[in-house]
Amino acid sequence: MIDLYTSNTPNGYKISIALEEMQLDYNVIAVQLDSGEQKLPEFLQINPNGRIPAIVDRGNDNFQVFESGAILLYLAEKSGQFYSSNAKQRSVIMQWLMFQMGGVGPMMGQANVFHRYMEEKIPAAISRYQNESRRLFEVLDQQLSKNTYIAGPDYSIADIATWPWVRRYQWSGVSISGLEHLQRWMDLVGARPACIKGINIPEQKMQTDAERIKEIQNMVSH
Repeated sequence: MIDLYTSNTPNGYKISIALEEMQLDYNVIAVQLDSGEQKLPEFLQINPNGRIPAIVDRGNDNFQVFESGAILLYLAEKSGQFYSSNAKQRSVIMQWLMFQMGGVGPMMGQANVFHRYMEEKIPAAISRYQNESRRLFEVLDQQLSKNTYIAGPDYSIADIATWPWVRRYQWSGVSISGLEHLQRWMDLVGARPACIKGINIPEQKMQTDAERIKEIQNMVSH
């Protein structure tokens, strides 16, 4: 059994999708980010950086893993799925995984902050991060013009890492107009049952936890 500490964010979705794809047994612990639960001492013992997602592999001496890319690699090696036994192909998958970790995620994350969350709008910052996100989308589109999936003909953890971010392009204010290969890939990956389930699991769990807390509060008040 794997304990998954997560929330309804693109980085969180990566791991619930991976666990569903790999059909590994797991238990979801919803982390309430708005309440700052990710900064509690108990959680910092699992992830010193105070971010989701994180996992604890109960079947491997309670081994703890944080950082979404590191978790994907750990799960791929554990399950023997969505990676490769070929050294060169593993490197290709790793390269595109790092492309997401170092490029797509951070740039879209900053676009979200300046486009959505900042009270004071800074046009230069908004343009910078939206334009860079679009440029990265164009890199993906070119790659996908030659391959069914990001790292080649086979679905991999590179796709699992990237899809939860790219699917939120509208939230970041980034256009995918004209990127037909990227759009084809988004539809292809988005139709996978594990992806559909994986993006709903954190939110459903958080709603369930919120309802349970409300019930307890009502019981106490009465």
